Amino acid sequence: MNFLGIDLGTSSVKIVVMNENGQVVSSISKDYDVNYPKIGWAEQNPEDWWTATREGIKELINSSEIKGESIKGIGLSGQMHGLVLLDKENNVLRPAILWCDQRTQEECDYLNKEVGQDKVSQFTGNMALAGFTAPKLLWVRKHEEEIFNKIEHILLPKDYIRFKLTGSYATDVSDASGMLMLDVKNREWSKEMLEVLGISEKVLPKVYESWEVTGKVLKEVSEYTGLSEETVVVAGGGDNAAGAVGTGTVEEGILSVSLGTSGVVFASSDRYEVDEKNRLHSFCHANGKWHQMGVMLSAASCLKWWVENINKDIEGDVFDKLLEEANSSPIGANGVVFLPYLMGERTPYSDPDAKGVFFGLNITSAREDMTRAILEGVCFGLRDSLEILKSLNVDIKEVRVSGGGAKSPLWRQILADIFGVTVKVINSKEGPAYGAAILAAVGCGAFNSVDEACKKLIKVTDSTEPNPKNVEVYNKVYNVYKGLYPALKESFKKISNIQ
Repeated sequence: MNFLGIDLGTSSVKIVVMNENGQVVSSISKDYDVNYPKIGWAEQNPEDWWTATREGIKELINSSEIKGESIKGIGLSGQMHGLVLLDKENNVLRPAILWCDQRTQEECDYLNKEVGQDKVSQFTGNMALAGFTAPKLLWVRKHEEEIFNKIEHILLPKDYIRFKLTGSYATDVSDASGMLMLDVKNREWSKEMLEVLGISEKVLPKVYESWEVTGKVLKEVSEYTGLSEETVVVAGGGDNAAGAVGTGTVEEGILSVSLGTSGVVFASSDRYEVDEKNRLHSFCHANGKWHQMGVMLSAASCLKWWVENINKDIEGDVFDKLLEEANSSPIGANGVVFLPYLMGERTPYSDPDAKGVFFGLNITSAREDMTRAILEGVCFGLRDSLEILKSLNVDIKEVRVSGGGAKSPLWRQILADIFGVTVKVINSKEGPAYGAAILAAVGCGAFNSVDEACKKLIKVTDSTEPNPKNVEVYNKVYNVYKGLYPALKESFKKISNIQ
């Protein structure tokens, strides 16, 4: 018995096959492009997602010893918040507006100021942020009225893949939480919020818990990919919730940190709780409970930008060379501090105008200092969320790190020193795709619950202890870091208006 986990990321789809013992027996990734039509905009063609996914499944089954009929269930995970619009004939009406798109500040201001942040939070557990789905929908209503009037179905990215796999319109509570349309406390669509948005519940997908079955594979998909028509597809989860399942972050006291394209600090909670200032997201978790989460829009993508845009002429393995150089720069990067706001920021500053900054450069500053400052700046940004959780008396016993950045021992050490806690690595390196496969296994009855599956399958394999001397230095640098955004906020706004 095998289970398929599909994670629809921002730059690629990752597909893994997990057996009933939790071992990943095969995997594949397929890339696709992100389009940036204007500064601050980010879009993708949903058909590119589907092409990559179905080709990946077909190739995975045809090139391995995995038989299609052995795959009993499929779990879905994916980038959150993206707006996918279909007409009555299920045609995609416009390119999907992605999670990192920042065009909706006016719509957020309308929801938070005219409707009222308190009301929106009462309806959904969260305030309006530029990345969320609801402001995107308001933007379409205002700027593309003809398209808005043709909307028959509203889906999230991973749920478009579900529709292509099964023909069903469905989502799960964790991903739906990020739409700003869900009553997170009661795990159902918020009638009050839908009234504010001017839409009917009938255009929204049915909401399921993450392990519940939402349909079976269509005949035409079975014939093309090699999957069985009897393979079930469970609801799955947003990438952060599924990633938390993949790291075993399903109980209080465990903090999950993702060093992926974006940066995420994720704390599971047995109760529904809301930060009264809405600095953190309060979402449903994929295990039937809730979680609080802080998100920075650029994390490992900051290093990717540094490598591919600024240092692209270096020969050989650029990532390894730059990281090796950074290791020679001292703690605190010789006084250089980096603000990682390359796509604006979300937590704790809801500011699409925020920009990336190197601060503290002097005539002796070298490339290794700037590289190290990027690694440190991302961790300082994640610490902003950690400090909010501490202020809310969230119990933190251990930190589990995942994502591409977690592969770097240097970055893990910097994270441990800046957080001042032990950072642990677990046995799975497959992230949300593995969590999605676990959800499929639960949905097929291989485990009684998500929590039980995680306890049996997830094991800690390595840990990084904080260095007390480094912690002391980083506490001082963090105090400098914290003061930079407030000092530059108005300047960010001015330069955005000039552009």
